Amino acid sequence: MSKLLSKITITSIAIASALGGAYYLTSSQGVNQTLSDNNSVVAQNINTATLVSVWDRETEPDFSGTRKMTVYRSPSCGCCGIWVEHAEKHGFKIEDIKTEEMEALKQKHNVPAELASCHTTIIDGYVMEGHIPADDIKRFLAEKPDDLIGLAVPGMPIGTPGMEAKDIKQPFQVLAFNDKGEVKVFKEYQSY
Repeated sequence: MSKLLSKITITSIAIASALGGAYYLTSSQGVNQTLSDNNSVVAQNINTATLVSVWDRETEPDFSGTRKMTVYRSPSCGCCGIWVEHAEKHGFKIEDIKTEEMEALKQKHNVPAELASCHTTIIDGYVMEGHIPADDIKRFLAEKPDDLIGLAVPGMPIGTPGMEAKDIKQPFQVLAFNDKGEVKVFKEYQSY
């Protein structure tokens, strides 16, 4: 980073260290800039800077539906807490329940075993399984499909909200499913 700093005139600079992923600096004027050198983000002439994840930029229009969701997760799961923060940044109100009964909960809500992840969310009668981007949840709830019971991101793909790690971004799919266990692709992420 010293090479980069020696090449610019420093009048006022904010430096934030990032855990990973593509991050953005938001100035007090609401201007977003992406400037990175390895795992650090550097911005010149920004008085107030806030470091946010690439997933925190809303791409779906304002969602006027239900904002209250209940998230069930294991007490030892750290990535689930980061996903909860992601959902809160998108305006969802979270009831966060830590439980050791995750398998029974998934069965109760008809989550197919092959779609299981580390946390299960219930919102407006639908089930959301795993590290689903909040914008996809908003789109699904706006559409309110009668033939589907929820969405899932199976496993814990690196790069999804709550699972960010430097510049590693595994391709993943957000899958929609019904109460018979039938699955279809809702959205696919190859590069993000």
